[in-house]
Amino acid sequence: MKVSNSKEIILKKIRQALSTPVPVPFPQSEGAESVFLPASQDAEIEFAENFTKLQGRFSFCFDEKEMVQQLQVLFETRKWEKIYCREDVLKSTLVNAGLNQHFTNDLYNCDVSLTGCECLVARTASIVLSSAQQSGRTVSVYAPVHICIAYTHQLVYDIKDALLLTKDKYQQNIPSLITFASGPSRTADIEKTLVVGVHGPKEVFCFLVEQ
Repeated sequence: MKVSNSKEIILKKIRQALSTPVPVPFPQSEGAESVFLPASQDAEIEFAENFTKLQGRFSFCFDEKEMVQQLQVLFETRKWEKIYCREDVLKSTLVNAGLNQHFTNDLYNCDVSLTGCECLVARTASIVLSSAQQSGRTVSVYAPVHICIAYTHQLVYDIKDALLLTKDKYQQNIPSLITFASGPSRTADIEKTLVVGVHGPKEVFCFLVEQ
């Protein structure tokens, strides 16, 4: 097929450009380094401050016994009776530590849901959840209140660290869904007014346990 002169000229210029690439004028803009400042304080403090700014409710516990005691007080104060939890290890830990609340299998009519997490991101105050957890995709979204139980060894600084941690854990079997939940659900689509709890829980609690 005969190539027109104009097309041949364009192709020739492209070949010349590829053979002698032009150096990047601003190499520092190529994203090789993080645009965010490194952590200036302990990850626990960083997460707690950022999480509360996002209207999350944070509690630090020295051990699982203290965590269960705080949960008991919270359940009694809020009069929550129908607790939904699908994670066997978490439920067993709570029951063995003395939590005598009633667990329900009805997610859509529960008072609160309890889950673990893959990890916590300090910089963005995000709870990282995945479809590989026993809780699945829906537990942290459909319940009116979500309580996450996390441990200090699950705390990382940035999103990149969270993704690397998840990749190392699952290797070639990366979960089909990885969610970064930062505080309660919110939207400002309605006349630019911030509304909480539109697409998910109205309240999110994080209990961070020393381990």
